[in-house]
Amino acid sequence: MTWNRLRGIADQLIDEATPLRLTLLILLLRPPAEGAVRGLTWLVAGLALAFPPLARSALTWLGLAGLVFARLILEWPLSDNHIYLLAYWCLGVGLCLLVSSSFAAISDMSRWLVGTVFLCAVVWKGMLAPDFLDARFFRMTLVTDERFADLSRSLGGLSDAQLQTNRAALVALPAGAEILNGPVLVEPLALRRLGSALTWGGLLLETMLVWTFLSVWPAAVHRMRHALLMTFAAVTYAVAPVAGFGWLLAAMGLAQCDRAQRTLRLAYVGAFVLVLVYAETPVLPLVFSRFVN
Repeated sequence: MTWNRLRGIADQLIDEATPLRLTLLILLLRPPAEGAVRGLTWLVAGLALAFPPLARSALTWLGLAGLVFARLILEWPLSDNHIYLLAYWCLGVGLCLLVSSSFAAISDMSRWLVGTVFLCAVVWKGMLAPDFLDARFFRMTLVTDERFADLSRSLGGLSDAQLQTNRAALVALPAGAEILNGPVLVEPLALRRLGSALTWGGLLLETMLVWTFLSVWPAAVHRMRHALLMTFAAVTYAVAPVAGFGWLLAAMGLAQCDRAQRTLRLAYVGAFVLVLVYAETPVLPLVFSRFVN
């Protein structure tokens, strides 16, 4: 009975337009910082969410794409990476709604867009960035980025005092200046191993995502992409809660599900909610604190 109820919920509440409604929620929850673009984004996204025909209108999505591109221009060069993806996604949805079989086109567009995003990430990290493969990026981030502080303390072996000392040791000084008897960087073996695990584990997962999303191999390979994408969202945004990126990936993954894939559609909605939990509640810090204590 419970399973049948879940299937009924999936059929009634999760339809082909649900990825569009989730995107409208993203625009409402993470609007531009201020100004007319913020107000217009709220207005257009709110109206489209309240009136379903507007959510299926190409003009709505082309207008939202224009607003997101305007946001990128106004915030240049400080916008987060996922805002660029949001702009491309809104533009793609608007263009797909101009053709027949719009939602089939959105599904195909979503697959290629997600695959291309991860391809760019793999090329940058694996070939172009000089500080990634040797784990310097994560070894630095684990010390300097507050979002990773709980992970650094629980799994990296750093105490609060060592974490603060390391941050002081990494403060940039004027050219040629040196601190006499300044703080010494402390890097436990566990922290170095954690940096390497995040580096190579993330790169391997992203490489597999590229393979499954862009491969022309049989459908069996393509079916793996959903499990990999939800794994990426569940693991990555638990550590680095960038909710906007996680929400976008959940919406774009959902857009690729057939109507018959009820369980998969529910799973993507669950992934969207999980990323919200990561971003808005202290669940992970509480879990990590148990390792410390």
